[in-house]
Order: sequence, then C-alpha cells, then structure tokens
Amino acid sequence: MVEQKPLIGITGRRRKGEMLRGSLKVMNHLPFDVYWVDYAQGVIAAGGVPVFLPLSLDPAEIIPRLDGLLMSGGADIDPKRYGAEPEPELQSIEPARDEFELKILELVYECELPVAGICRGLQILNVHAGGSLYQDVPPHSVRDKAPSTRVHDITTEKGSILEKLYGEKLEVNSLHHQSIKTLGKHFSASATSNDGIVEGIEHSQLPIVAVQWHPEMLDTRDSDPIFKWLVSKAEVRKL
Repeated sequence: MVEQKPLIGITGRRRKGEMLRGSLKVMNHLPFDVYWVDYAQGVIAAGGVPVFLPLSLDPAEIIPRLDGLLMSGGADIDPKRYGAEPEPELQSIEPARDEFELKILELVYECELPVAGICRGLQILNVHAGGSLYQDVPPHSVRDKAPSTRVHDITTEKGSILEKLYGEKLEVNSLHHQSIKTLGKHFSASATSNDGIVEGIEHSQLPIVAVQWHPEMLDTRDSDPIFKWLVSKAEVRKL
C-alpha cells in the first residue's frame, strides 16, 4: 500500500469573472476562487498534497480532515476586525474572506492543526489572536521589482523556530504594505527586518509559524524551510 502524503489546506481569494482575462463577457458577474500556484508548488515540493479551500466551504467539513494548513497572502484585513477605523491608505478588503478564515482558525485551535502563514496569513493569525495591524508601512514595501527580488535583511530571534529553519539572518522580498502593530495572545515576534518591522511570529503553545515575506515567490521555493516544516508537522499528525 502506497503511503498517503499529508493533506495541506490552502486559503485563497474570490474574484469576479470580469477580472479574468479571456473569459466571456456574459460570465463577468460570476465569482471564482483563486490562489497563486506557487503556494501549492511549495507544498508539493515539500512532500504534501495541496487542497484548495473555496470560500463557500463550511470549515467544519474540511478542517478535521486536513493534516496541515497554509494561510496564504492577499487583500487587507478589515480594520474593524481589530477595533480600528479605516485609514486613507487602506487598500481593498475582503470581508467574506476575513469571516471564512477566522472561522477556520477557531477550528484550527480546537484541532491543534499545524499552520504556516504567509503575508496576509501572518496578519490574520495575529488578528484572530487579538493583535492589531499598522494599516500602511509605505517605505517597507517594494512592488516595482520582480516578486523574487530580495530587498531587505531579516534577523531571527535566537532559539526560535524560524532561527532553526533559516539561521540568524536572511535576505527576503517585500510585497506587503501592512504589518503587525501589537502581537496577539501567545504569539511572539521571532523575526524582524532591518527597519524594525515584525517579519515572523510563532505560537508558544500550538504548531503555528508565520512569515511576512513571500518564500513561495523566491527562487528557493522548492527547498524553503517553512514548507518543509509544515509538511513534516503534518506527517507527524498523521501517525
């Protein structure tokens, strides 16, 4: 019997047909769910099986069947979720996605499911735990270069999971315009950038690690430690 690889859920976003180049005009009003394939490629390379989680899915029907979860990047989180008013620099929000992912995380905590978060994934994990965000950190984001471009240094905290995965220092890309303001309950900052932005967090009681940069877009994606960490934790869960 072939050993079954761990199932890793991946979150995504919802768009309208009018945003899909080449689609029929009569389908412009129809919604579709989407995620960047690089996330799935990272999971596959690490030995897992990616499972996309459409927004219409009842989290209770899928989370207990998964072995791990990857919270992907995307739009800004509605500031009302962390008790703030929208600022002028706030970009597009997706309330339906916020609601879906927060429900997912309630079940994740109950099941103690291994989780890796990337960019927005880090932010929604922090908000779910009662933390808050800076709505705009303009000098930090670099969006006029290829997504694979490494633009600033990261320093990891000694003894943290991220230090064990990446070492003391690394250079990363930067596509986010929001960042952590206050940390959520049981989370610690395990990596920071050279301009003081929180770039990595990990949970003190659960197998949850998240990064603010986009490892799935770097040329090291297929060997990136965070995907390997997630799949290895998911494999242990299957035993």
